[in-house]
Amino acid sequence: MAKIRTVYVCNVCGHETPKWMGKCPDCGNWNTFEEQEAAPAAKLEDKKLKRAPGSGAQAVRVDDIPDEAMARRSTGIAELDRVLGGGVVDGSLVLVGGDPGIGKSTLLTQLCANMANEGACVLYVSGEESSRQIKMRARRLGVSGTGFYVLSENDMNTVERRMQELSPGVMIVDSIQTMYRPEMASAPGSVSQVRECASMLMRLAKQSGCSIFLVGHVTKEGAIAGPRILEHMVDAVLYFEGDRQHQYRLLRAVKNRFGSVNELGMFEMTERGMQEVENASEALLSERAHDASGCVVMCAIEGSRPLLTDVQALVATTAFGNPRRMASGVDQGRLSLLLAVLEKRAGLRMYDQDVYINIAGGMSLTEPAADLALCMAVASSHRNKGIAANWAVMGEVGLAGEVRAISQAERRIAECARLGFDHVILPKYNLRGFRIPDGIHVIGVETVTQAMVELGLHGAGR
Repeated sequence: MAKIRTVYVCNVCGHETPKWMGKCPDCGNWNTFEEQEAAPAAKLEDKKLKRAPGSGAQAVRVDDIPDEAMARRSTGIAELDRVLGGGVVDGSLVLVGGDPGIGKSTLLTQLCANMANEGACVLYVSGEESSRQIKMRARRLGVSGTGFYVLSENDMNTVERRMQELSPGVMIVDSIQTMYRPEMASAPGSVSQVRECASMLMRLAKQSGCSIFLVGHVTKEGAIAGPRILEHMVDAVLYFEGDRQHQYRLLRAVKNRFGSVNELGMFEMTERGMQEVENASEALLSERAHDASGCVVMCAIEGSRPLLTDVQALVATTAFGNPRRMASGVDQGRLSLLLAVLEKRAGLRMYDQDVYINIAGGMSLTEPAADLALCMAVASSHRNKGIAANWAVMGEVGLAGEVRAISQAERRIAECARLGFDHVILPKYNLRGFRIPDGIHVIGVETVTQAMVELGLHGAGR
């Protein structure tokens, strides 16, 4: 009996080597090589037949290329349309990732039913669930559609034949890691299988004009499993965020060839599936503690959407030699920087204080406009003095304690006014040439100390 030949393949970049290596010489990652059965050597005639001939395309001047508007179709889910840039583009390939149980299959099942009810032919291909399981989920969600077809299959050749028979306008593949091509010797989920299956689906999408959604598993680090080239091949990459123990889910685009990558969609997980959260600011502030120390509201900008978020801080005297710094929703390095500014420039004694930061609702704040709100929340908890419920604070903080200007201040103030916040602290530079809306009092500050004085947090207590 012939001995089975194996090779070691990097699960990040796909580099092959006959022996195991600790570090991949191609991508530089450690402990990424997996043993796989090597494909049998093909004859020379077979290799020639498998070589795809070139298309013979000619180079064309960019001015001579005709302008064509991208055809978009609504998914029937406004929040998903927002993240996609206005709807699904015909012939696009979209990758959807997220933790297990976060709601990827639920949202895509609702998408299929909505588009089938609008007259589109939709094919849901599942390599993990049986057709009966998908029917049970659709019944639980209360969705149906005459053009909604289900295929429980993970052989890509069979999927291609069924796709050619039905000619769907939208197809879901759940998940890409379970699909395989039988002519390849490697197992489903391997680097070569994922790469080849994604390449085949990309070709089918571009040739037929069918919009294809791929569901991708994620690793324990939160990245999509499989080779990194998978994210380069697709047109858009969407990530589901949120804790499965909480009701809110956030959908972000980290790559989008047809729209902005800064858009955010917000959903609420219910018994009837994913429900859109139209007034996200009100939802995030609905359970806010009024007049409690360590709580302050700021307005973040996510793409084209202003969102009021509750920034919470808890400062307590440490019982250990080194004080603890824990942050949820903000960068911990940025928190340490702001605490150093408060101690050096504002006179707050922080070297013996534990500091805990939380952004309510599972939000993540990455923009510098949240700096001043974080500082005021920490100062409020440190002084044990609450900030009035009708105040909002925004601004970037520098190392010298200065408050720098932020972008889109007008939209932030308008959102604050809409939800009843009539006192707003902003960087003084933002007030130049800005007409303050009626019924709202805007205070411009130049330093962190000045902002603390306006809020009554300076000079009291420790």
